[in-house]
Amino acid sequence: MRIPVNLASLPFRRDRALLVASGVACVLLTALLVFLISLNSLESGQAADARGQIARLESQIRAISAEQAREDAILRKPENAEVLERSLFLNALLYRKGISWTRIFADLEKVVPYNVRIMTIRPSVVGPNQVSLDMTIGSETPGPVFDLLKNLEGSPLFGAVYSHSLLPPTQTDKLYRCRVSVNYAQNL
Repeated sequence: MRIPVNLASLPFRRDRALLVASGVACVLLTALLVFLISLNSLESGQAADARGQIARLESQIRAISAEQAREDAILRKPENAEVLERSLFLNALLYRKGISWTRIFADLEKVVPYNVRIMTIRPSVVGPNQVSLDMTIGSETPGPVFDLLKNLEGSPLFGAVYSHSLLPPTQTDKLYRCRVSVNYAQNL
């Protein structure tokens, strides 16, 4: 049996590889620190530019809002009230006249099944560039009515569908009737 005995006061150790690896790691970490500091300074410069642009845009918004308020104050004067009221009335008429019946029927033709009848249709302007269609539809069976509702919801031209009521056939009327409201994407 051999027992290694080292009688030296400082035994020999192989630390050179560990020291070289530590030196390389130190150099890499220092380079990474310099890189991160430069990125931070670059980002802070860009953030300062963005804050400056935001401040300029906000000042422009404030100036435009102040000008709009001055114009509104002029329009709200009692001597201009009649002109403002007439202008609002004419704008509302123009919006309503901007609804194209031909386009409504052409778009409905794409989604209405052959065995569904449109009994009534009432378009109305509900907001800027927003049209709502209130329709009464009829069919001999309820299946095609549900197909129409699915087609309306799946079409990109029509929005959410609200079914108000589904009435069964009566002795005088042999159709299932459904009252439906749907948003319509027609640009005015």
